[in-house]
Order: sequence, then C-alpha cells, then structure tokens
Amino acid sequence: MSANPRFQTVDPATGLPGKTYDGHSRDDALSILGRTHDAFGSWRRTAFAERARLMRRAAVVLRARKDLYAALMTAEMGKTLTDGRAEIEKCAGGCDFYAGHAEAFLAPEPAAIEGAKAYATFNPLGVVLAVMPWNFPFWQVFRFAAPALMAGNGAVLKHASNVPGCALAIEDVFREAGFPEDIFRTLLIPSDDVQTLIEDDRVAAVTLTGSVEAGRKVAAVAGGALKKVVLELGGADAYLVLDDADIALAAKVCATARMVNAGQSCIAGKRFVVIESIAPAFERALVREMSAFQPGDPRDAATRFGPLVSIAARDDIHAQVEASLAAGARLLLGGERPDKPGAWYPATVLTDVATGQPAHDEEVFGPVAAIIRAKDETDAIRIANASPFGLGSGVITSDLARGERIAAEDLDAGMAFVNANVRSDARLPFGGVKHSGHGRECSRHGLLEFVNVKTVWVEGG
Repeated sequence: MSANPRFQTVDPATGLPGKTYDGHSRDDALSILGRTHDAFGSWRRTAFAERARLMRRAAVVLRARKDLYAALMTAEMGKTLTDGRAEIEKCAGGCDFYAGHAEAFLAPEPAAIEGAKAYATFNPLGVVLAVMPWNFPFWQVFRFAAPALMAGNGAVLKHASNVPGCALAIEDVFREAGFPEDIFRTLLIPSDDVQTLIEDDRVAAVTLTGSVEAGRKVAAVAGGALKKVVLELGGADAYLVLDDADIALAAKVCATARMVNAGQSCIAGKRFVVIESIAPAFERALVREMSAFQPGDPRDAATRFGPLVSIAARDDIHAQVEASLAAGARLLLGGERPDKPGAWYPATVLTDVATGQPAHDEEVFGPVAAIIRAKDETDAIRIANASPFGLGSGVITSDLARGERIAAEDLDAGMAFVNANVRSDARLPFGGVKHSGHGRECSRHGLLEFVNVKTVWVEGG
C-alpha cells in the first residue's frame, strides 16, 4: 500500500504556514482514475444540450463564489484579491463560451465524394490527465477542463502542490454544478506519481502547463505510452519597440505586460527589444511606469502588485538579477531583496542586457524587465527570434500595417500582439512553438486537441 502524502500551504505575504491537506495515496489515485474512466462511459453519450446546461451552471457557481475563491488564491499563492476575482470571472466566461459553441465546433464535417457519404466526426478520447501550475490556479484548469468536458471526455487533475485548496475547490465547482460525481476529479498526489497515471491504460491523453523540464519528463513518458500530449511551457516573450513608437504608450504596454501576476506568467513580457535611437527615452519612460507598481498587501483591493509565490522563487529571481549585473547589465530600478518576512521583490528594470546574462538567455519568472538594444527593425526581429522560447510576442509601432506584418510573418511565436500586451482569450488559440511547447488551448483548436477525428465512409450513400 502506498502512503498518503500531506500538503502544507504557506502564505507568501508572510511566509507563515497555512492550512494542511491530506493527499491521496497512489492506490487512492488509481481507484479514483478508475471511477472517472467508468463515468466517461456514460458521459460521452450525454447530449450536448445537457453538457452545456451543466457547464453554464459551473459558470454560475464560479461567479457566486468569486470572493471565496479569490481569497483562496491569495492565501495559497499570493495573487491579489482584485486579480483573483478577475481570474474567476474569466473562468466563468470560458465555461459560457464552450457551452455555447462546443456543439457547432464538433459538428460532423462532410466531404464531397461521388458515390459515397463521407464525413469526419469528432469523438471524445477518454480520460484526460491534466498537470497544472500554481500561477493561475483556476484559469489554467478551466481552460483545459471546459473544452475537454464539453467534448465528452473525463478529466483528472494533478495540480501544483502549493495550491491544494484551489484544486479541491475546482472539483467542488463541477460537483455543485451537477456534473456526474466522478467525471472531473482532483488528485492530491506528489509529482513522482504522475508517471504511473500516464502509463495507466485508463488515461487517454495528457495536458501539462509548466516548466520546460517538467514538459520534457511528461512528454517522454507520454511518448513511451504512445499518448497524445499538449504542452504549454515557459516563455521569454519579446516586445519590439520600433523607432516610430509612441514612447509613453510603449512604456505603458511593456510595464503592463511585464507585471501581469507580479511577473509570474509564461506570457508576461520579459525582453523589451528597443531600437537604439529611442532607447534612452524608452528607458526613462519604462522606469516611470514600473515605479508605479509598489508591492502591497494582496488582500487590499487597491494593491496592484503583491508578493511572489515563495521565498525560494524570490531568491532564484534575485540570483538571476545579480548574475546579469555581474555579466554587464545595468540596474535602472529595484533589484534589492527586502529585509522583511514574505516573498517580496520590487519591480526591477535592467538595461544593457545581452547574450550570456540570465535576463537575456533564461525565463525570469518575476517582476524583472530586461531592455535589449537593437540597431534597426531587422536586428530587433533577429534578437526576438534568437531564443529557445516561442510563446508570445509583441510589436509596438505607430504604423499598424508594419506592426501587423511583423506580427503575422516574422516573429517565431504562437501569439503576436500589436500595441497591446499578450493575453489568453477563450475565443483564440493559445500556445507556443520551440521550447514553449506544442498543441493549443482555447478556441475550437483547443477543443479539437482531445478528440478522435474519425473518417466515416458509407459506400453508395
């Protein structure tokens, strides 16, 4: 018999321990997986109208408990209450979107073939295992779960170990909405047990959002088991600030992009590639905008910027900043570790960032903006693409046609925004290329990731 783990939460704002949760043993997890697999047998034949009714009910439950769930995120991973409420509303909107569109997205597609009736159907695969991160503890789950369930799949969730309360709350949302009891289940298990689940025949596919290292491990196991996998991994999003950019707008967009979720986002802007003729003006403007983000109590509605997820994560970020400075970067703002309890770190701006520095070569998962100078547009595109990552990207310019051309044709990324910060939206595909992963979430493309696209041919039809 495998032992039951325990999961201790920690308040990032204070560093003090919070609630402790009893986890599932490996045997417990496999038993739950079996029940989800059994529930899938009936759920896959449930009419779209009924699936949609329940998904809309999930949206109602989310909105009714918005304050409760926002407070839970604040306690477990430090998100501000304001951002937490917005995240819950986004989850509810995603539920409504798939409730309203899944049936049309999955309608059979006919093919014109003489002498035959031929079409493609989109059938559910089975139970999808999701391995999810802490930084958007509700939205990351719902953007997989809403389409997966609407497609007729079952789902089991292995969430990050520091947000067990959020993980269990999500299970409660679906149960309270009236979904079959076992069609969505949370497994409170350590990462070491994930391989056992992936290799189990009752898991049909895997989706993971997390680090490149975690993605490699999960992909290797899933590949060995010949199972479909969707990976949304890290990012070092580059924003091109072109020589015709409105400097004030550019600084506002870039600061907003960098400080999403206290900088703890795969799609946060991290590298700001600026044409050298406007670099000094942009640096001054970005420092002004970043200075407006002052760390504060995440439970205060006026706070825009709370603590990081943990003291260890904060210290890792500080080490990256110090190593970048030692290698030639120049500090314009922040960069000092506060002498107080909790996972606090200031908004930080580095310039003269170049190859060989962590701020250039690595993903810095916190509130650190890296400014890189480029000679011209061609050089800026080269710098942006010279990264192992390819998740999001941005272009800031007064010439919209120029920006759209670069965004659409030149940037090696899964998403490219002009004069705006990258964000996820249920209506548009979300995902990356290169080390940022493969596959897509959101939109019809996300819905089709976990279905069997089956050809049906009826001779003489």
